[in-house]
Amino acid sequence: MTTPQILIVAILLTTVGMFLWGRWRHDMVALGSLLACVITGLVDPSVAFTGFGHPAVVTVACVLVLSRGLQTSGAVDALARVALPGDAGPLPSLAAIVALGAVLSGFMNNVGAMALLMPVALQIARQHELPPGKVLMPLAFGTILGGMTTMIGTPPNLIVSGFRAESGAGSFGMFDFTPVGLTVAVIGTLFVVLLGRKLVPAREQHAAQDFATGAYLTEARVQEDGKASGMTLREVESKLDEDGAQIVGLVRNDVRLVAPHPGRELLGGDILIMEADVEALADLLSKLGLELEATATRDGADDDASGEAGNDSQTEHAAAVNDTAVSEDASEDADASEKKRGREELVLGEIAVMPLSPLAGRSAADLQLAARYNLSLLAVSREGASSRKRLRHMALRPGDLLLMQGSAESIAEFAADNGCLPLAERELRIPDKRKAWIAGLVMAGAVVGAAFGLLPAAISFAMGVLASMALNTVPPRNVYNAIDWPVIVLLAALIPVAEAMAATGTADLVATFLLTTLAQGNAIAVLTLILVVTMFLSDVMNNAATAAVMCPIAIGTASALGVNPDSFLMAVAIGASCAFLTPIGHQNNTLILGPGGFTFNDFWRLGLPLEALVVVVSVPMLLLVWPL
Repeated sequence: MTTPQILIVAILLTTVGMFLWGRWRHDMVALGSLLACVITGLVDPSVAFTGFGHPAVVTVACVLVLSRGLQTSGAVDALARVALPGDAGPLPSLAAIVALGAVLSGFMNNVGAMALLMPVALQIARQHELPPGKVLMPLAFGTILGGMTTMIGTPPNLIVSGFRAESGAGSFGMFDFTPVGLTVAVIGTLFVVLLGRKLVPAREQHAAQDFATGAYLTEARVQEDGKASGMTLREVESKLDEDGAQIVGLVRNDVRLVAPHPGRELLGGDILIMEADVEALADLLSKLGLELEATATRDGADDDASGEAGNDSQTEHAAAVNDTAVSEDASEDADASEKKRGREELVLGEIAVMPLSPLAGRSAADLQLAARYNLSLLAVSREGASSRKRLRHMALRPGDLLLMQGSAESIAEFAADNGCLPLAERELRIPDKRKAWIAGLVMAGAVVGAAFGLLPAAISFAMGVLASMALNTVPPRNVYNAIDWPVIVLLAALIPVAEAMAATGTADLVATFLLTTLAQGNAIAVLTLILVVTMFLSDVMNNAATAAVMCPIAIGTASALGVNPDSFLMAVAIGASCAFLTPIGHQNNTLILGPGGFTFNDFWRLGLPLEALVVVVSVPMLLLVWPL
């Protein structure tokens, strides 16, 4: 091996190791990898950031914006109402929602499709008395499978198409992925719905109800003249039992009592820490004369400091009063500025903290929700786990579900600013029939322009974004919030690294090793091996990063064998889209952790046979559609 080859291998191994470690965000790792290549002379500084102008990167960003238009306009909601059966049995309902998720994922971001359909999936689970995970995992896997059917369905397909163009063969067309991808998606979804659903663990305990029933941890203050004042905890708990709620703690003078005595008498100002169904909260507050505790405190307040309970209580009360004043002022300003559009209403919105969210490790107190967003954090759901800290000081984690109160626009903006996904779409947007039609037509026009070769994909979808801005289906101020910037940086940074891998001959070297050592020169064996390796990497690292790393190897292997490189590139596209073994392989898997009550080890039970099925189906289809 030459020195450049040794350097690029060392950088790539370190990069993959950092991805697996998970200590840094994927975009940070990718940027570090790019800078390491520049410093070592593997990438010329003048071309280090050309990846940001790569057609695949531009297309990914544009598709994210157009997907946001479909979401916020209510276009997908209208489609869901038409496509999903209203009074069918469990199996038809499950089949319908998984099929709809797969179809939507072919033409919009599959994470967005999952977020839109998740509340519907939970409703189906409640309606048919199924554990939420029995519906959520099939839906998550269905949306992942659907993404591989078109060029825009998932970022790996765009990456693969970009590498083909750079090899001189031209980019893949919009539906070049469809013959293999659709076959795999159809057979995969049928397996998931008919057989695989039986492999999904039935989580009946608290964790399985995190999203729907009894899962939210919230705080409510006893009012001085409220019904609960003067009652004992035993008396309050007897009333809470009627609504399936329970008290898990009591805060008095800033001291949290984890297991308060049932005979303790409640006083005005006490804070009850409860676990309750979100739908039962209003009834509980009314029944007991409770008031949801304000969660945003002034910067620097700390409830956990010991020895200052009395002073902290006064500080906390003052901060709560100040926050209430800020909230009221903000609400009055909003009403005045938007009088023509009608008075803004406070709504409850549920959002999920995503893996790359900047909220991870931060608390509501750190975020100053009331002052910055005019929002309150009312409750948190976390896989049935309780925290010994006050709600406002709980460090948030990826997978947490947050119950927020504020205007629908404020909640949506907070979710967009902080890498979260709204889960209760009824309260986060007001469907607009006219905008829904416009958003659908804009997306259709962009797809047609790219599919029939009228315009390059990046140009066609960029024109779609411009039309969305002009027609206000995606307000110009929200366009950049619609883009998942960590993914964009990840793609843009790894493209020059992958090119360096090819330029130094390292891709050919790895291809030769796969060809001669592992597959013994058998082209079909090498094709299968590349597919399996890509699937494994996609399970433990970002799928776009996996595609960027494996594409040069696939092209080099095909060149060494003297066969059609398209077969190998398509194998990378299929493999990079199939992340079913872990909750970290794909964002859709992460989304269902809390609502489904799943653990890390629950995914392989359905994921492993599904990945085996993908290999069995896709290899013959690859050889048929893209012969060697």
